[in-house]
Amino acid sequence: MSLTISIDAMGGDFGSKVTIPASLQCLAANPNLTLILVGDELILKESLTQALIDYPERLKIQHASQCVEMDESPSKALKNKKDSSMRVAINLVRDGKADACVSAGNTGALMATARFVLKRISGIDRPALISTLPSIHGHTYVLDLGANVDCDAKHLYQFAMMGVEVVKAIENIKNPTVGLLNVGEEEVKGNMQVKAAAKLLAASSLNYIGYVEGDSLNAGSKKIDLIVADGFVGNIALKSIEGAVKMVANSLKKSFSSNLISRLTGLLAYPVLKSFKESVDPRLYNGASFLGLKGLVIKSHGGADALAFETAIHIAEIEVKQQVTEKIIKKFEAIAAEKADL
Repeated sequence: MSLTISIDAMGGDFGSKVTIPASLQCLAANPNLTLILVGDELILKESLTQALIDYPERLKIQHASQCVEMDESPSKALKNKKDSSMRVAINLVRDGKADACVSAGNTGALMATARFVLKRISGIDRPALISTLPSIHGHTYVLDLGANVDCDAKHLYQFAMMGVEVVKAIENIKNPTVGLLNVGEEEVKGNMQVKAAAKLLAASSLNYIGYVEGDSLNAGSKKIDLIVADGFVGNIALKSIEGAVKMVANSLKKSFSSNLISRLTGLLAYPVLKSFKESVDPRLYNGASFLGLKGLVIKSHGGADALAFETAIHIAEIEVKQQVTEKIIKKFEAIAAEKADL
């Protein structure tokens, strides 16, 4: 299956220094992939001279004269940066010239621009960010990871509906388990918003298993396929986990380099340490999908390196192949039809 992905080549903390090498790695790995790098044409051509020769049909440049800054307000970016690399890359999805867009740019601006350009799927009030987090059971899908700070019960219900379609499509799980993130598993715990969402989920056709606590994100006693939270809680959980991983990695590095015996022990333990690093490396889980839009947009971490950005592109490839957006649209069309029949 051939697919085309537009890349916001200038977005993120490091811009084309990261997006170009990541893009070239993906082109080398997938002969059915075409990439459109969007940004300053002079800068991109200078860095891609040989690559344009190596991939004459599968590597393209789309000029954009502006770039959205990482600290720029979403409203100003939407109003004043109509020719930004971010905006043009999303336009390509809207116009059917790309199947998905990947950007490491300003999250708020990306959300505002994607929502304005691509529009929401009917029946969905707010788009949400979904990604996977490593767990002792493999990985767990979590949403929302920061697109919506304030959510009501209806929004959480819609997030769950969208998230389940992603898990079903990508993991080939017929009836994914769904948990609602809370301060405890007991029914009496939680705020009004969470309690109201629990009632909606319990009454739905989803495989809802009830409340789950924060440890279920990574180390719960049982595997949970999808965990739902509002963006405020979800983003804090995500950043806390990333910080904990960095702290553990730093502590191990210091411990194994403190003296000669420690360094020798580190050499012996290297295969185990390497395996541990790969299982929890945030770069291998980089890339969150904006669900609820009439087009696929993947948000990479702003500080992503080439490996992390490459991971985000791979996520876009998978979701395009599995037709995630189309399946969410069909799901909410079915929900609307059911309501109309009542």
